[in-house]
Amino acid sequence: MEKYLSTYQRALNSTPERMLVFLKMRGPQSAAVLSKAFEITNEGARLHLKKLMDDGLVESEKVSKGVGRPTVLYGLSAKGYERFPNTHAELTVQLLSSIKGILGQDALDQLIAAREQATTRRYEEALGQCTDVEDKLNRLVEIRSEEGYMAEWEKDDEGYLLMENHCPICAAATECQGFCRAELNTFRLAMGNQFQVDRTEHIVKGERRCSYRVKANG
Repeated sequence: MEKYLSTYQRALNSTPERMLVFLKMRGPQSAAVLSKAFEITNEGARLHLKKLMDDGLVESEKVSKGVGRPTVLYGLSAKGYERFPNTHAELTVQLLSSIKGILGQDALDQLIAAREQATTRRYEEALGQCTDVEDKLNRLVEIRSEEGYMAEWEKDDEGYLLMENHCPICAAATECQGFCRAELNTFRLAMGNQFQVDRTEHIVKGERRCSYRVKANG
């Protein structure tokens, strides 16, 4: 989170803007969690959240967790999600539809394959000097965040989890899921044969983010 925020320090010059990024990357959170994350008081967090709600960027929901009062969670609204760009969405969809309609599915497949090959070469070159899996993931997260995917990774009992909290080509991926298949294949090739990479969450299927499980083969 801190690494991502530092990349966008000039643009994210206010706590409310940082809160939007935090909610995008972490999903709905309570005011208490936000106050701790941003080292402000609970009242301060609520004031920032009120402003975001007044602007229509955040909405709240009461969630019951067993005994006691429901917890109020704050998450991005539809308008809040729109603050994170879906690169040239309408034009991209129109172009893809035109290519398929005029030149056929084969031409669209060739376009996706060419993009995949170019991306794979670039990623393999960038990760080629990395000495271990964590170095590779650090470099991959850096590249993907620069491309707008708000990427991060964590280690757990099952191995490693690569998470992308935003998809700047979501409109294109929704129109043609060949982009998603190509992306997964690119990750597999970039990480190398010694690792298995599988998608476990998928934005196109309505989930909050895209996640990839990375485990050593054998």
